[in-house]
Amino acid sequence: MELTGKVALITGGSNGIGAASARRLASLGVRVVVADIDAEQGKAVADEVGGVFVRCDVTVPSDSADAVALAVREFGGLDIAFLNAGIGTGCSLGDDFDVETYRRAMAINLDGVVYGAHHALPAIRERGGQIIATASMAGLMPMPGDPVYGANKAAVVGLVRSLGGAYPDVRVNALCPAFADTGIITPLRSTLEEIGMPILPVSAVVDTFMSIVEGSGTGEAWFVQAGRESEPFGFRNPPGPRAADGSRIQGAHKDPVSIALKEN
Repeated sequence: MELTGKVALITGGSNGIGAASARRLASLGVRVVVADIDAEQGKAVADEVGGVFVRCDVTVPSDSADAVALAVREFGGLDIAFLNAGIGTGCSLGDDFDVETYRRAMAINLDGVVYGAHHALPAIRERGGQIIATASMAGLMPMPGDPVYGANKAAVVGLVRSLGGAYPDVRVNALCPAFADTGIITPLRSTLEEIGMPILPVSAVVDTFMSIVEGSGTGEAWFVQAGRESEPFGFRNPPGPRAADGSRIQGAHKDPVSIALKEN
């Protein structure tokens, strides 16, 4: 895929996976908009890669709209929306449950992707581009230690899989890394090291990100796991409905909601 001259918007672009992805894309000729609430570090990354910075709180819908508008205004369009901003949750549903902590995690990790995708779609569709959302291995498997994080990341995976079938002119995929060497694992680092859990270098996550960018699939959730070659996670097909006599129902594989909306 020829990337020179393409335009990418990266939320959470001031550090970690977002910043590393900005550097990789820029090295391939992509014009990058770095969006983050950290203006000082975000502007530093944008200056480093020859891009532009926009302050963006992904929990505020208008901020996502403004970030997309800036990309279009500065560079003429938008080809890649990397909805990467995210935080750890750090609470269970037991005695340590805190409503504000819960709402903040859901607002950043899920609402931020919804708002970002909503506002990016028109510009992305104009150029036949793609949306990539950072989910997590926690979205593909149980996460007993942080069930709220598991819930919002699983929701991102579900959103991406549905969007992948909703817009034939846009590719929508999820990036699902295990524990990567970013600030989000700081509270867990010593525990991970004690139990021998591999910590992924950020470069390995970016490699998979680039595989998605340069690929052709949609509605996929690419896992990034130590010692494994990254690829789309293989979801099993759920059991479909049957008629009263046990026979298969014609068209049961289709989405009746989408059909009804198109007919109306």
